[in-house]
Amino acid sequence: MCLAIPSRITEIDGLMAVIDVFGARRKVSLMLMPEEAGAGDYVLVHAGFAIQKVDYNAAQESLKVISTIIEELSQGGAGADDLSEEQKPLQ
Repeated sequence: MCLAIPSRITEIDGLMAVIDVFGARRKVSLMLMPEEAGAGDYVLVHAGFAIQKVDYNAAQESLKVISTIIEELSQGGAGADDLSEEQKPLQ
């Protein structure tokens, strides 16, 4: 199973883009995108490839849920005891 997190494109150079997720940036390929994407657009990324454009509102809703989960886990909330040391958020 794969979890794709909505990522905002900050820069585009040909078929490569720089994306930002919660302040973390990385380069991804746009080669598999079925439609054109531009800076400011949100995309889903899998294995280093942007694979789908995501509506701004849907991206914000998903990011809010993910932020809540991260916050809950980092405070030792529900499910935190079930995580291995490698899965726990960095302090």
